[in-house]
Amino acid sequence: MLSELLQGIESGGFLIIRDSCSYSGRDLLKSFITAALNREEVIHVLCFDVSEEELKDGLKPSDTQRLHIHNAYSDPLGWTGHPNFTAQQFSLEDLTNLVKQTSHPKPAVLVIDSLSWILRHKTPPAVCQTLQQLRKGGAVRAVIGLLHTDMHQRGTVGSVCHLATSLISVAPGVKGKEAVARVTKRSKSGKVMQDEEIFCIAEDFTVTILSKASHAEHKTNSTEEEQADPTANLTFNLRLSDSELEAKQKLTLPFVFSKEKKTALLHPGPGSGRILYEPDANDDYDQEDPDDDLDV
Repeated sequence: MLSELLQGIESGGFLIIRDSCSYSGRDLLKSFITAALNREEVIHVLCFDVSEEELKDGLKPSDTQRLHIHNAYSDPLGWTGHPNFTAQQFSLEDLTNLVKQTSHPKPAVLVIDSLSWILRHKTPPAVCQTLQQLRKGGAVRAVIGLLHTDMHQRGTVGSVCHLATSLISVAPGVKGKEAVARVTKRSKSGKVMQDEEIFCIAEDFTVTILSKASHAEHKTNSTEEEQADPTANLTFNLRLSDSELEAKQKLTLPFVFSKEKKTALLHPGPGSGRILYEPDANDDYDQEDPDDDLDV
């Protein structure tokens, strides 16, 4: 599934790469930038965490013509009075004007490095509102964001990730440069697909999928859990023997009409609909009218 996402994100898509202090997701972010440039797409990068030189390091010079980096690293809060881009400018209007400054006619892919910096200086509802507006289209075709999960509270991470159409959580692997990617993809129909892959990233930022062993093992464990008998360790028996099951099937439940009774009710014979009453000798019957005092 990671290879499928690298081949292109659908229009209106929003991809979040979640990392932590144990493994950085920036190389994978560069892999998505490289893959988009190879498809001749236009990329706009909001660079908060690293400098422009560090972001371009390792990218082919020929590919950087369609790569527009907006420096928010040197002055992210606008203290110098002449910032290139600040966290407070993260709004639909400012981002649209920023993207339209280039002469490329087709919508661009917006890369945010990183969402964590913006979330530290703007409220989560304001950030989520802007991201939702960007997803609806316009100057931006898709959004890719890097999110450092260990910098935020769980509720903030959950609110932002809820907007994503695709989510990649990266963690260190067992061997060397290997890493584990847990991928969640939501389709427009509402279907959620999940996968877990072991991958490595080469010096040119190409991604190689090594195996899906962890995912297969997780799937096997889930199947075993589904087949487990929940009544195995109970102190009493919940199962019926053959004789008990036969007696249960023969039991006539109260207030359940039999076939004969249904036929009698639906097809009444002659004389039906009359009430026949024979007084008993012990009936307490008063000949006087109990309501004679009401006569006027």
